[in-house]
Amino acid sequence: MDDTSKEKTPTVEEEKTPQDSSFDRKRRIIGAIFGPICALLVWFTPISGLTPEAHKLLAIMTLVAMWWITEPIPIPVTSLLGPTLCVVLDVVKMKEAFAAFANPMIFLFMGGFIIAKAMMVNGVDKRIAYGIMSMKWVGDNPKRIFLAIGLACALCSGWISNTATAAMMFPIALGLLEAIREMMAANGKTVNLSSYKYATGLMLMTAYACSIGGVLTPIGTPPNIIMLGFLSEMSNIHVSFFQWMVWGFVAMVFYFIIAYVVLSRMFPADVKHIEGARQFIETKVMELGTWTRAQKNTMIAFGTAVVLWVAPGVMSITLGTESEALNTYNRLFPEAIAAMVGALLLFFLPVDLKHHKMTLDWKDAVAGVEWGTLLLFGGGLAMGGMMYTTGLSEWIGNQIIALMGGEPSELMLVAVFCVMALLLSELTSHTAATNMIGPLAIGAAVSAGFSPVPVAVGVALSASLGFMLPVSTPPNAIVYASGYIPITKMIKTGVYIDFIGIAIVTIPVALYLVKLIV
Repeated sequence: MDDTSKEKTPTVEEEKTPQDSSFDRKRRIIGAIFGPICALLVWFTPISGLTPEAHKLLAIMTLVAMWWITEPIPIPVTSLLGPTLCVVLDVVKMKEAFAAFANPMIFLFMGGFIIAKAMMVNGVDKRIAYGIMSMKWVGDNPKRIFLAIGLACALCSGWISNTATAAMMFPIALGLLEAIREMMAANGKTVNLSSYKYATGLMLMTAYACSIGGVLTPIGTPPNIIMLGFLSEMSNIHVSFFQWMVWGFVAMVFYFIIAYVVLSRMFPADVKHIEGARQFIETKVMELGTWTRAQKNTMIAFGTAVVLWVAPGVMSITLGTESEALNTYNRLFPEAIAAMVGALLLFFLPVDLKHHKMTLDWKDAVAGVEWGTLLLFGGGLAMGGMMYTTGLSEWIGNQIIALMGGEPSELMLVAVFCVMALLLSELTSHTAATNMIGPLAIGAAVSAGFSPVPVAVGVALSASLGFMLPVSTPPNAIVYASGYIPITKMIKTGVYIDFIGIAIVTIPVALYLVKLIV
């Protein structure tokens, strides 16, 4: 899910090098100074073809976009600043400016956050991860351990925070590398893990798989749900949980294959067996003990939400898309309600009735909700919706189409916005990047006469491919702190996976698979 977990794990700021911190300070200072200057220049520059409201909104969007990128103030605060300025400067009325903060997608994400928190608090996430690692086919083979670590990260991060998944899997990977060091030492060899190829590869696989797994579900990572929100707000197009999971599953599998092939070839193991690896995992599994009541209840709540999310897709296949039963189900159990049903069950399923203890405590639930992400999501939807109602998105879309020669192909349109989303997400929060690129992409697609769904899916998938720098995503920052990853290696492997992924996965999925299932 979101990569800004509030768990007690290393944060991006804590993991940055001094050079990174210096860069960030300069970036914030530049943003604080030039953001307002650029906004004022836009405000006072005559622009033909824009209504007064759209012109004002363009100036506000200039400030918001620059501050999302440079972060002189926290990103969620900037997300609240945009709608506030729109009311103060008479772009729209207050009710319209803040309506997006009550969008059903907000509650879909909130329900997902609460369920994910219950999985972490009650140890279900560790059971899933260790369960994969302890499978017989894994054993002590370094190639299979490499694969199993990646699978555990990808499958977990489809449902819980990418950051929390990385923080959970990071010590497991470190433990396995320590087993390698001890095995080598026993054989009279001294291994410096900071320059050991396999150590670099295992760390990178841990980080990259966490980001890759996020594309699996709409709640897997913020870009997914943000683009679904923009499609609903700007084009009145609803994409179901099941539809996204089909696209997301295909994209996740192929992204994972690309990452696995690139990393395993660039960072191969020089041993055939890691003595002690199996015992290390078995010890971890034994420490978990038997399934607790809280864990069973969490799986019941999680399973209920998943069934409610997937049921419409199954019903549409078996009963037809025009079925009365399907229409009734969609009216009674939209995705947001399915998420809330699963989340609310956690407060009704008892663990200890005598002491009135339920599966999840309210304090844990509140701590598990990423309020900053919800505010950022709501602010992005609000700005995108206002861009549509004022005509700004159409105007920007026309300008982009003109820059592309007037009649770009759909392939060119999708490719350009995918690359834009990728490059911007390497430098700033992929959530903020999606909020900036999303409305422009949808506006350009509509102006060019194309369906906005392919480009929306392309932008969401591309924004999750931030593999080049430690600052691109928290999972990258967490594993970079191990000291086993030279920055040049991260950049090199990130470039390969990013652009191979966009070329042979993102664009084909967006252009062809999406059209088959819309």
